[in-house]
Amino acid sequence: MTFILNTTQPDFEARFVDLLNVKRDSDANVDDIVSSIIADVAERGDAAVIELTARFDRLELTPETLAFSEAEIDAEIAKVPTAEAAALELAAGRIRAYHERQLPEDARWTDASGADLGWRWNAVEAAGLYVPGGLASYPSSVLMNAIPAQVAGVENLVICAPTPDGKVNPLVLLAARLSGVKTVYRIGGAQAVAAMAYGTDTIRKVDKITGPGNAFVAAAKRQVFGRVGIDMIAGPSEILVIADKDNDPDWLALDLLSQAEHDESAQSILITDDEGFGRSVIAAIEKRLETLERRAIAGKSWADYGAVITVRDLDEAAELSDRFAPEHLELCVADAESLMGKIRHAGAIFLGAWTPEAIGDYVGGPNHVLPTGRSARFSSGLNVLDFMKKTTISRMTPESLRAIGPAAETLARSESLEAHGLSVTARLERLNAGQGDG
Repeated sequence: MTFILNTTQPDFEARFVDLLNVKRDSDANVDDIVSSIIADVAERGDAAVIELTARFDRLELTPETLAFSEAEIDAEIAKVPTAEAAALELAAGRIRAYHERQLPEDARWTDASGADLGWRWNAVEAAGLYVPGGLASYPSSVLMNAIPAQVAGVENLVICAPTPDGKVNPLVLLAARLSGVKTVYRIGGAQAVAAMAYGTDTIRKVDKITGPGNAFVAAAKRQVFGRVGIDMIAGPSEILVIADKDNDPDWLALDLLSQAEHDESAQSILITDDEGFGRSVIAAIEKRLETLERRAIAGKSWADYGAVITVRDLDEAAELSDRFAPEHLELCVADAESLMGKIRHAGAIFLGAWTPEAIGDYVGGPNHVLPTGRSARFSSGLNVLDFMKKTTISRMTPESLRAIGPAAETLARSESLEAHGLSVTARLERLNAGQGDG
């Protein structure tokens, strides 16, 4: 049942730790299955991908039909209603504008010794973007993954979007077009991740794979990491709302249910300094669950993992929030800016009652691919830098080598790495003999 906690309870800490540690990930033992799929695709390439797609997605393909043709994409896009197309275009524009501000700058300078130092940024050459299919087919995920990659300057972008039983979401293909992605493969699961990581005759190997997926996709990303880069291993969605009593209980009920309806394993938590208000939100949730379209999913999520915590004050709320390090954090309090300053760990923060998390899922601008499972303690949401890498630059002059080289010799000797030290010594000896000036 839903966790109802109060920090004044004698057993609060034990119950809070139970809530923190509740297991929400899938119990399915998928690693062995995924390992065999990856090995099969690595060995047999297209043939394995085609066979696995027929088995899992009930879709017969050939190497020539793995990807949508341009004509097929045009035909599907033509089916998109005008209002939905306009909404997607608005979202794409806002997401692009936000991420363009994340582009880093190269730097070069000369330090006190005379050494020329700096760094430069380059995009990865190729990226593969995974987009869930079936019931979880979200065009917003296309925008959130593809636009940062395109802004970063990735030259080769492909999408893998499974189409079970051949059912296509036209909005996914429109989102791909708006994001500048020309190649969309109609494959999914661990086989799609493996194909992007290892390459096949038809599917080009990529350098980085991003995007959400089910337990099999997550396991596949984990297993191919190192061969390719990945964004993160995302778990079930989560939201934490800190609210005072001066809020509409129904608004916050809907905010909490907006994550609960994603997945039976999603988690929605309210922290409030007013116990009566917390009870009002619970009542509003129960009322909404009577009619919500996805009430079976949302209801189970709320019953199994939902929580309402009453605290003494908002400082205590901030402390508990940092222990959760939530994926999404709403601050529905009178002085949200001040409260935000007391919080260190969160994937994304939404300030004030007029900023529902759902805005961030679609049209806010910041990325909605965020760290889950308390990983916001050490990681960030998807951004332009995830598709770039920094290369450092150094140039020594004779004067700078003379100034700092002896310290390098000393450190090399202390680590018993003779050749390291000698490579510096040889140059210093020539300088000391007056033979080096450039």
